Amino acid sequence: MPINEPYRTIRQLPGSIPVFPLLGALLLPRGDMPFNIFEPRYLTMVSDALSGTRVIGMVQPDPDSVDNRHPPLMPVGCLGRITSFSETGDGRCLITLTGVARFRVAEELKVTTPYRQVRADYSEFGQDLDPRAGEKDVDRGALLRTLRAYLEENDLKVADWSSVERAPLEDLINALAMTSPFGPREKQAFLEAPDLKARADLLVALAEMDIAKTGGGDNNPSLQ
Repeated sequence: MPINEPYRTIRQLPGSIPVFPLLGALLLPRGDMPFNIFEPRYLTMVSDALSGTRVIGMVQPDPDSVDNRHPPLMPVGCLGRITSFSETGDGRCLITLTGVARFRVAEELKVTTPYRQVRADYSEFGQDLDPRAGEKDVDRGALLRTLRAYLEENDLKVADWSSVERAPLEDLINALAMTSPFGPREKQAFLEAPDLKARADLLVALAEMDIAKTGGGDNNPSLQ
């Protein structure tokens, strides 16, 4: 979803941000993620964000933590801007976060708000503000061949394959990573991939591993 006033440099991004820790959730720059917000603390977080900078950091809690109340956060998250908001009339709200840039959790802040906040360090991720950066380095053919093989092996259908073939590579790769059925560790690896090519290569590798587990990789020429 387009942002009315795109951020040009990481200096425009807020240093202290509220965070929404959600296991298995992956937000990437310029990707859209819808949310149904109903917990009181996160309703407060959304209200505060709307009255301020309109941003929320998506970050996974450590999947290995045994602390269910306040688990440690994974080291890298993604800043999202609220680009859509509506109330449901029954106490909930529906929002869409559009990814802006990744950040490293520099420290978790001591706060009085019911939601968690961190100091975000964007210094490693300035390239995230450059749409479609790195597309020329991605092997589109290999990605599409593996995607087709994966869909066929899992008996999944795409209504309009031609639209997939025409999609901008950044949009395609990030959408596939965000909606993939892989677990929290794999989702974090997508997030921490240094560039678009590395993210695409990881998608291909994980898809090929999944196909091999089901036996479909033995005679599939697209994976050889």
